[in-house]
Amino acid sequence: MNLLKTIHHQSTTTQFYRFATTHSFASSSSSSSSLLSLSPQRPRISLLSTSNRTSFALSSISSTRASFSGNQEDDGKREESGDELVYQKTLRLVECAMFAAVTGLVYFLSNSLAIENYFGCFFALPIVISSLRWNIAGGRKTMVATVMLLFILSGPVKALTYFLMHGLLGLAIGSLWRMKASWRLSIFLCTMVRALGLIGYVLTSSFLIRENILAVITINIHASLSYVFTAMGLNLMPSMSLIYMIFGTVLLLNSGFFVLLLHILYSIFLTRLGMKSSLRLPAWLDKAI
Repeated sequence: MNLLKTIHHQSTTTQFYRFATTHSFASSSSSSSSLLSLSPQRPRISLLSTSNRTSFALSSISSTRASFSGNQEDDGKREESGDELVYQKTLRLVECAMFAAVTGLVYFLSNSLAIENYFGCFFALPIVISSLRWNIAGGRKTMVATVMLLFILSGPVKALTYFLMHGLLGLAIGSLWRMKASWRLSIFLCTMVRALGLIGYVLTSSFLIRENILAVITINIHASLSYVFTAMGLNLMPSMSLIYMIFGTVLLLNSGFFVLLLHILYSIFLTRLGMKSSLRLPAWLDKAI
């Protein structure tokens, strides 16, 4: 009987220990799982997003640097073009002033020494060179500066004489050569300009000396024709229309030969100066030069 009680007590104790062990293991596992669930989780960092952000930042920095360098290059080019433009304007102003000074001085000395006829062919040359080098505006500035200088040095009469006899002709030749006009057109138009300048000079001189020079010219032509007709045995009286026609023809021939001489002389001179590319020479003169 006592033996049965002892075996029953041992089995009960063993079951209690098993139950306690199982319960403690379950409780410990549940507590550990609860602790794991309550423990703070670290945020996961995506390497792909970080690399994308880094590449975007680098690309933005490189684009900023490229735009900054491009702006610096554009500013440098603008400054260089501005400096080049200022330099060209200054050079044009200096050359026009030098040409005007030389022309005015030579014209003043030639009038003072009565040697104007020996240098008359070269008074229009500086205007032609300025027109070829610095466009028509350069030739016009040279002519105006020369007239103003002569106005100060010699008075209005000499300045107006230069303007009518040489200034307008030089500007016409330079402008037509700058526009690459043919020699036929250039000679024809320059002959008209020269003839108008001569008529203007005659009218100005008539006003200054208080005498009609055109009437004196027509009277002399009438007397010369009457003498020729009488010597030939012709009883004719020249009409005023014939006299005016002869006067105009002689004036145009004089102007035409003078302009042709200037074209040939200036072409040779400018070719020697190395400006042949700016000229449109006829074939016969090009071969001769």
